[in-house]
Amino acid sequence: MRSRLVEPLPGRPVLIRPDELLTSSPAAVARWALASESLPGAGRVHRVRLPPGTDVIDLTATLRDRGHAASPNHVLSGQPLFFGGPGGPPLPAAAPPYEPGEPGEVTVAVLDTGLAPHPWLARWYSDDIAETPDADGDGARDRQAGHGTFVAGLILRHAPGVRLRVLRFLDSDGVSDEAALLRALAALRGGRADVVNLSFGGHTFDDAPPLGLAEALAGFPAVVACAGNTASSRPFWPAALPGVVAVGALDGDARAGFSAYGPWVDVWAPGVGLASSFLDFGDFHGYATWSGTSFAAAVVTGVLARLCREAPPDRAVRHLLDGGRRIADLGVVVTSGDR
Repeated sequence: MRSRLVEPLPGRPVLIRPDELLTSSPAAVARWALASESLPGAGRVHRVRLPPGTDVIDLTATLRDRGHAASPNHVLSGQPLFFGGPGGPPLPAAAPPYEPGEPGEVTVAVLDTGLAPHPWLARWYSDDIAETPDADGDGARDRQAGHGTFVAGLILRHAPGVRLRVLRFLDSDGVSDEAALLRALAALRGGRADVVNLSFGGHTFDDAPPLGLAEALAGFPAVVACAGNTASSRPFWPAALPGVVAVGALDGDARAGFSAYGPWVDVWAPGVGLASSFLDFGDFHGYATWSGTSFAAAVVTGVLARLCREAPPDRAVRHLLDGGRRIADLGVVVTSGDR
């Protein structure tokens, strides 16, 4: 799907879906709308498709001036490739230590690029959530292909025996949008999810919370999201939402140079050179090392899922945020032990 880079505020670029608007007042834009769909569980938010060339930012401002809730449909990414990144792709690696553990009841929901048919993930793999290594058929791995498989493997390494619920939300370039996220979260409500892992995010044009997202996440007991690889303090959503555990990346005992930071980041975890499951494609044979806040978030999700064996998710989150070591000017550190 298409995206457009806009910069309504100097120095604050943002990616949006062109000619799309989110609003809780679809009647207010009916004369411009080509189509409209209701997004369940998001405070009656609708996605409205507009004529080509519509200035969505200007229309958003007009609607807000008239008292209506409105926003562009912002693009979300598994790694914010358009705003910076860890500076390197995944690298092939040998298989790291892995213990499957005894199956338990704690369930982690993972919204990502899907899963590869990997030995660690066979229990949860199915064709409808399969990773797409090369969607454009050019013979090269797509930019974010393997992201979901890598994230899932990290969660399993840190919480052996955890159950996974996987939704393929990002495409193989790691891209989706807010409307799709609201739909995906509505689909998750049909089953158990003790912890929800969101290793993706994005900026908004006005740095305000995305429309309807806080309401859509309110029913989940624990949500973990990556702080983004923006090397800035600019809010990155959904991580910056109150109630979401926002995770920054550490390089040793210091903030990784690519990691976002700021008072909205709740915890810090290793995020450089992590090893996990991956695709069997090209030079990769099922395992890789990779760096990013996406993967620091997966580490925290695994640790939190492990805590959920002994306590309800909300209490496990409080334990995570209140305990443990702290680093000056950063905050709480979640260590991965020897995993």
